[in-house]
Amino acid sequence: MTRPTPHILRYLFNLFGGHKLQVTLNTLLGVTLVFLDLAFVWGTKLVIDIATHHNQQTSLTHAFILIALIMILRITLGLSSRWIRATLGVDAQNDMQQQLFARLMRSEWIALKTYHSGHLTNRMERDVRDVVNFITEDIPNLVTTLVQFIGAFLFLFFMDSTLALIIVCVVPFFLICSKLYVKKMRKLTHQSREEESRIQAIIQETLQHSLVVKTLQRADFFINSLKSQQDQLHATILQRTRYSTLSAGLLSLGFGAGYFITFTWGTYSLSRGLITYGAMLAFIQLVGQIQSPIRTLSKFIPIFITAFTASERLMDIEDIPQEEFAEPKQLKRPLGLQLTKVNYQYEQKSHLIFKDFSFTFQAGSTTVITGETGAGKTTLIRLLLSLLTPQKGTISLIEKDGTTYAMRPHLRCNFSYVPQGNTLFSGTIKSNLLQAKPSASKEELRKALHTASADFVFDLPLGLDTPCSESGGGLSEGQAQRIAIARALLSDGGIIIFDEATSSLDSETEETVLQRIVQSYSDSTLIFITHRPKVLKYADQVLHLEGKALHATSKH
Repeated sequence: MTRPTPHILRYLFNLFGGHKLQVTLNTLLGVTLVFLDLAFVWGTKLVIDIATHHNQQTSLTHAFILIALIMILRITLGLSSRWIRATLGVDAQNDMQQQLFARLMRSEWIALKTYHSGHLTNRMERDVRDVVNFITEDIPNLVTTLVQFIGAFLFLFFMDSTLALIIVCVVPFFLICSKLYVKKMRKLTHQSREEESRIQAIIQETLQHSLVVKTLQRADFFINSLKSQQDQLHATILQRTRYSTLSAGLLSLGFGAGYFITFTWGTYSLSRGLITYGAMLAFIQLVGQIQSPIRTLSKFIPIFITAFTASERLMDIEDIPQEEFAEPKQLKRPLGLQLTKVNYQYEQKSHLIFKDFSFTFQAGSTTVITGETGAGKTTLIRLLLSLLTPQKGTISLIEKDGTTYAMRPHLRCNFSYVPQGNTLFSGTIKSNLLQAKPSASKEELRKALHTASADFVFDLPLGLDTPCSESGGGLSEGQAQRIAIARALLSDGGIIIFDEATSSLDSETEETVLQRIVQSYSDSTLIFITHRPKVLKYADQVLHLEGKALHATSKH
């Protein structure tokens, strides 16, 4: 989405406030280096004038010492500048990524799901880097460039005002050229960045589902999809390059003309005895010092366009609605859960998933939820976990003494959840378990694993320190599922939701796991979403969902 320029500038200005130290240091170092460059020009003129006997006020030795000091100081400041940019630059990028990542983690679930994870990753990496570099490096470079241009122009003006004015005539030409193609370049930059995101999305999603891709024998399809998207990016970049090359070519003609005029003017003046050899050398150096900033300024156009495009994409992330924030509140067990006349639909014009839906999960009870595909089981889980908010009705948590709390994100800590499928993180088995309870003792870990029939962990060579790769790689589906169940059992949540949590277990293991959970967690409210009948015999009540928000039935 293209945003008004003032909105983008306001966004960048707000970001600037968090990086004042680095911006200030980079600007001061850059401006100091400019003055040292001008001092070097003056010093070389002085040396040449002394050598050609046009200046007898200073010795050649002193002049050489002065130039050497300027060079040493310039090298020292150059190294300092690199060090500051390397250290503070990484900190600035890390800080912004952390803030955006935290924002994404606290966003409303339904709004976040409208973005592909590959697109978000691209923005978190590439766009953050572009914006941070723009604020901390490009802005100081722009200030430095302007100071260099003004300083060199004034230096040359005092030496020869006519020549200085002729040289800067290229500036209006530069401004006219930039105005002509900025709008088109901004559009092409935005387009290329979106295409880069799509490329990353294809790669990320295909690698994530590589097993499915292989079994469907669709590797060639995804390879060709990637190539097609890359070809589109290539065409966009070529088009963008044509515009920038045209602009650069026109500016180069202007620079060449300026240098030729200076050389001709200086040679003519030198032949007439109007200037010294030192002045001639200074002319040529100063022309470079004037033209170099103008050339650099021309490069700032794509830099600004890139920064504005990146800012727009990051502003999209910041516009994602946030969950209401409050400190997590742990309630006393056992907990009941009540839905009263709940209505929910995903989009305004879509059908109602639930209409005037009411049901009570009694404290300490075991409820089994069944129903055909599409009946609303997954939607119900999301409502219970406050990932979705009903358009009508209430969802409440009820403590043993009858105190009722309207379900909100800060009460989600009272739930444990075992999603369907493999949900382990890369790391060790222990690190995965501790995600639910960082302070868990070894005995608590052992109890949770035993309840989930995951005692096999202690027979592994590395035990709890056994590494598993992304999505539990290195473990079987059944093993990974049992560890995920153990992780949920470790949590302090008084309501535990199992979403097809035993689907990968054999019949005997499933029976053992169900029996141990029901016996060991009698003070918890257990909710099983399942298509498998084995759990029904442990149910205090069964909630059967039929069709599109038609009705629910229960039995005890």
